Amino acid sequence: MIKKAKKQTSEQEAEEILKIVLDTLDENKADDVVVIDLQGKSSIANQMVIASGTSQRHVASLAEKVQEKLKAAGYISMAEGEEKADWILIDAFDVIVHIFKPEVREFYNLEKMWSSIGTLKKVGGE
Repeated sequence: MIKKAKKQTSEQEAEEILKIVLDTLDENKADDVVVIDLQGKSSIANQMVIASGTSQRHVASLAEKVQEKLKAAGYISMAEGEEKADWILIDAFDVIVHIFKPEVREFYNLEKMWSSIGTLKKVGGE
């Protein structure tokens, strides 16, 4: 059964989605994972997750795994960018996930743009 098909989720569901995303990225060896808290500061999402994959194949695999885990938990998500896999955006409603190849991530530098709005937190690793 699909838990949410609409834009607004409860705070508990948003936290569950974030946990699924972060756990999946960690299990599948995503690099340099950052969470930006946008709650109350942006209407697009409560949380933004930014991560890197080591190659196009890794980026595509990370995105696929995140979507599979969300679906298995009963959440709907939508993705863009799978064809090229330099940058894949996953919209999981209250959580937006960006998975990049490192050079593409550096070029767009979303952390700099969004950190002026929300609180940035590195996850796991160093």
